[in-house]
Parts: sequence; structure tokens; C-alpha cells
Amino acid sequence: MTPFLSRPRARKLTAAVLLSIWLAPLPLPALAQGAAPAPGTTANLGLGSAAAADQVQSNLNRSVQIGRQSPYLPKEPAVVDAPTYELPDMGDPSTASLSPEMERRLGDRVMRQIRRDPDYVPDPLITDYLNAIGYKLIDAARRQHVAGSTSASSFELFAVRDPGINAFALPGGFIGVNTGTLVATESESELASVLGHEIGHVLQRHIARGIDKSGESMWIALASILLAGLAATKSGDAAQAVAMGGQAAAVSNQLAFSRGAEREADRVGFTLLTGAGYNPEGMPDFFRRLQRVTNIADTGVIPGYARTHPLTGERIADMEDRARGLPHPRQPRRPEFGFTRARARVLQETSTSGYIDVSNAMRSQLSSAPDAPVEKRAALWYGIAVADQMAGRLDAAEQALQEARRLYGNIPGITSGSVDLDVTAIELARARNRMPEGLTLARAALAAYPLSRAVGITYAQTLLAAGRADDAIPYLKDKTREETAQSIWWDLLARAYADKGKRVEQHRALAEKYARDGAWGAAVEQLKLARDAGDADFYTLSEVDARLHQMERQYKEEKAEDKALPK
Repeated sequence: MTPFLSRPRARKLTAAVLLSIWLAPLPLPALAQGAAPAPGTTANLGLGSAAAADQVQSNLNRSVQIGRQSPYLPKEPAVVDAPTYELPDMGDPSTASLSPEMERRLGDRVMRQIRRDPDYVPDPLITDYLNAIGYKLIDAARRQHVAGSTSASSFELFAVRDPGINAFALPGGFIGVNTGTLVATESESELASVLGHEIGHVLQRHIARGIDKSGESMWIALASILLAGLAATKSGDAAQAVAMGGQAAAVSNQLAFSRGAEREADRVGFTLLTGAGYNPEGMPDFFRRLQRVTNIADTGVIPGYARTHPLTGERIADMEDRARGLPHPRQPRRPEFGFTRARARVLQETSTSGYIDVSNAMRSQLSSAPDAPVEKRAALWYGIAVADQMAGRLDAAEQALQEARRLYGNIPGITSGSVDLDVTAIELARARNRMPEGLTLARAALAAYPLSRAVGITYAQTLLAAGRADDAIPYLKDKTREETAQSIWWDLLARAYADKGKRVEQHRALAEKYARDGAWGAAVEQLKLARDAGDADFYTLSEVDARLHQMERQYKEEKAEDKALPK
């Protein structure tokens, strides 16, 4: 995807970290030689693992079956084998000099900075939805033997708070999507086309191959990536200045390669789109929408350096030609798309007044189109519920949620058949201090969607809010073993131990949480606090000391790498 920034923002992650990554996503020699990955590092959904990927899809299928009585949940579209298309001759992805392991290591380093940025959206529901689509596309790539898919690293898809239309691929399989992209798309096929394009960049190893194409000047731009990430945690202006400084030396060398990479990513993405059963018109439809936005904004609002990957008429015509004549499978009216789109629109705001404005705007949409399709009205009511909840208007939120559930298809039983509706209902019960109700809903949701991370997080949060730390601790210990790289489980486990007054275990869990976030200094400090907590036996203290030595070594290595960055 070509990045299009809707307007300058003083504190924008996309204007600094993400744009610099797009234009110069190359690794440092120091990273290539010496950095060790964080302990237990895995992907968000572990899509590199066939077993984990199958679990994700199994849970998705289960949620659809639970909600089958909903009037607009027909059968899943058929998965088809899409035709194989000729790609631009850009070389063999396997010949790139940068190894997949080094790419992942660099991606981990960049993601640490992004996760600390206020514009990073950690919302589990949006994250789960993006990764479910990502799984379907990767599965299609494997079935069709798309180059790079058999050895593809694990993928992690995430959202960024920005109303502009943008999506981007980072080293190592990390793919970011602006909330504005979710809001702008009109169908899941359009959204899947965006994600397929970015996955195409990763599968074809454009980042690694850029080293061979672009030469030594790209190392300068690499420094911009990591330094802009560091600067973004303190000053958006500083980050943008750092990023732009590196770009001047790199853009001219990369431009020709970028155009070829864009065409290749388009064609790979189209193959994944159709292979996963999506409507092939999704990609040209979205390209035309993006072109309209570009034409409107083409008045100097978009910075010149954001135009290095232009959406050309050639690219649009290419996708239109490929879609022409192919069967257009009827797409199910999946409520998850509408719910996620509405939720993303709400989460673009950060203030009470902003949430109220979104709620009022959605109510106006309902009033102006009373005969809109039922799924669209359900999504609007759901968005109103989320917005009113965020604004503290809990009575209005509950009424809106009930209306969304009624339109969705009020199936018998506690659960609604929709993860989005159920999680929001649990959050509302908690916000209103109705803990027995919240626990009942949370247990029912966990039974209905046992593999949903969003439900698991909500269940643990509800146990803690209800003062049930004794129940939360064994559940969270299991989750830290199942998904050891996910810092959220360690954070919740630390809270549970704190509630029980178990100080040494609280500090140990916090240390692991900070380690997953790449905050090695804070992790080391927590283990020192654990060592001095005074409530541990000899064996526990031995484990603490051993882990402390490991983390101190990792911290020392990363500080040495940072010193090796090109100045």
C-alpha cells in the first residue's frame, strides 16, 4: 500500500516511524550479527505454526456456528484455487542476503517502539479480527504454493490510530493498518485486498531484497527507522526530523525498486484474495476509492515524500484486468466487519467529547437511513454502544447494545453469537459494577470462544475486578505458557499476584512483561525488587537470580547494539 497521510499531526507515529520504515526498511549490521531475540518470542497468532493457525481458524468457525441463527450469517464463501499470474522479474526472494531471522529481529526492535506510541491500538477485538483475515490469506498462500509462503515467518497484524488511509509492512511479518483504512473500506474483500498486498511484500521479501538493490546508502535510512522509533516515544517533531534526514539520501536509490515491488505485491495480494474466497473486485474497488481520496488531497496536504509509491493508473488497470471474467463469489454479510469498522471509528477518538460526537453522528446515520440493511444498522448501534461506554454514558450504551443484539439476531442463551457483542456486554457489566452478571457472561463467552484472545483477556480482567485472584492466577499461568511472548498475560498475572500480596511473584511477572516489551532495564529492576521482596524461599530466589543474569546479559547486548547505530 502506498502510504497516504490525511493531515500533518504533531505526534503521529505514521509520519515518523512508519513513513521512515516504508521508505527505508533495512536492518543494521549490528542487529544482523549480534542481537538475540527476546525469550520465547513468537508471533501474535503464531501463523508460522500450522497447529496454532488451525486453532485460530477453528475458533473462527466455531463462533460462526454459534451465531448461525443470525439472519445474515450464511455459509462461508468457497475457497478456490486462484490462477497463477506472472510477476515482475525482481529476482528470487530466497536469494536475499538478509535472513528471515534477522528480519524478525529487526521487526521486533521496531515494534517495541510502536507499541509504546500512544497511537498504537492494542484493542484485542480489532487485533483478533485483523489476524483472522491474515490467517485466511496466509493459508491461501500456502495452498497455492506462493513463493515465500512455505518458509514465511509468523505474522502479526495490528492497528494504528490514524484517520488517514494507510497500511504498511515491517521487517519480520509485522503489518500495521490505520483505523482510517478500516473505516474507509466498504467490504471485507476490500480490507482483505489491503492486507493481502502487505502480506505480498513480506512473502516476496522486498525488505531483504532491497539491500541488494539499493546499496550502501540504505544503511543510513535504516538508522532513521530505529532512531525515529526511539524519538517517537519522546517527541513527534524530533522523530519526524530524524526520519526525514535519513530519507534524503535513500529515496532516489529506492524509487525504481519500489514501483516494481508495488506491482509484485499487488499481484501476489490478488492471488491471495481470490484464493481465500474473497471477491476479486475487492482490490480494484479499493484502489479506485484510494485514488479518489488521493485526487481530493492532492493539493499539497500530502507531503512530497509520501508520493514515492504512487497509485498509478497502470496498477489499477492491471487489477481490473485480472478481476474481469473471474467468478465473483457471493460474500456473506459478516457482522464482524461492520462491528470492527464501527469500533475502529470510535477508537480514533481520544476524548469524551470525541466519543459523544461519534455517537451522535452514528445516530444521525440511523435516522437518515431507516431502511438500511440490517447488518449496517446493527453495526451502527454497536458503534454507538462502544462510543457511549467510552464517554461514561452507560445507560445509553446498554440500550444501544441491546438494539445491536436484537438486529444481529437474538439467539437463545447467554451468548449472542458475536464476540464483539459479548465482550462489550461484559465490559458494560463491569463498568456498572454488576460483577456476578459480568462473571456469568465472561464464563459463557469463554466456553463459546475458547481460542479468542479478546475473550480470554476480558475473562481475566473480570475475575480480577470481581476480586477472584485465586481463580485468575492458574488461568493466567496457563496463558503465559501457551502464549509466552504476549506481555498482556504477564501484566494481568502481576496484577493477580499483587492482589494476593505475593510480592516476589508480582515482580517476577512484571519483569517478564517488560522483557516482552523490550524494556530490559525495567525488567532487570523488577527482578532486583523480587530478589529483595522477602517472601521467597531459597529455590525461588535461585530462579530469580538465574533469570536476572539472563536479562542483564540481554540488556548489555542491546545497549551495545544501540551504540553501533550509524550516526
